[in-house]
Amino acid sequence: MLTSKPVLILGSAPAVIAARDVPKSAFSAIVVINNAWRVRDDWDYHVAPDDFPKDRMPESLLDGQQFIGSGAFVPANNAYGGIIYAGATMAFTAGYWVLSALHPSKMVFCGCDMVYPAHGRGHFYGKGAADPLRDDITLRNLEAKSARLMIHAARQGCICLRAPAPESRLVFPQADPLGADQTSKALPLPDMPTVLKAEQAEADLGYIVESGRYWEENRIYSTEALDAIDELWLSAFWTKDKASTSSSVA
Repeated sequence: MLTSKPVLILGSAPAVIAARDVPKSAFSAIVVINNAWRVRDDWDYHVAPDDFPKDRMPESLLDGQQFIGSGAFVPANNAYGGIIYAGATMAFTAGYWVLSALHPSKMVFCGCDMVYPAHGRGHFYGKGAADPLRDDITLRNLEAKSARLMIHAARQGCICLRAPAPESRLVFPQADPLGADQTSKALPLPDMPTVLKAEQAEADLGYIVESGRYWEENRIYSTEALDAIDELWLSAFWTKDKASTSSSVA
């Protein structure tokens, strides 16, 4: 059953501060990634990888708060094709977990734009590692990975939105203002033959690693094949300039 209110997903970009004072009543749940638990203390789920430093974890959990680790988010990502195709950075990882576990009608991403200036603050808490920009086989095209997430979400009746930001690697429509009812936004209509072609290409390539620890596999991944799949997901995503929108996606 879809939740009627959106799920808010918080990352660590400086713009995440805009979510600090938005009433929690506007959301069915608040999901914080890595250090974003410091933005506000009324979050519901903290998602972090196994190698997240212990000294940066919340010292304690309030009633109802839960930590979501790889034991939960890896199987969730596998349900949507696996982390190699999903993109191994926590914004996408958390998004697929939310789709699997919380069944939202909307997801609003704030502070997850994955844009890192050459100078100045890249994170709300100061300077941090730009994880999505590391040299990784799964992160060669962040826009394509976000299109893939949005299409998978749309197919189960969920709209992906992003908080206002000057620049973003996410291709989601903008939620403005943050926390407002977005029911007037229709689901983007992808080109379904291209979606099916992308899914078939993923299946044919067979880059499924059940543990999620693809870097430990003794195999060589084809950048050309993965780039071709990314291009399919991007070309399947229709913006308002290319086509009309629809309220349902098969």
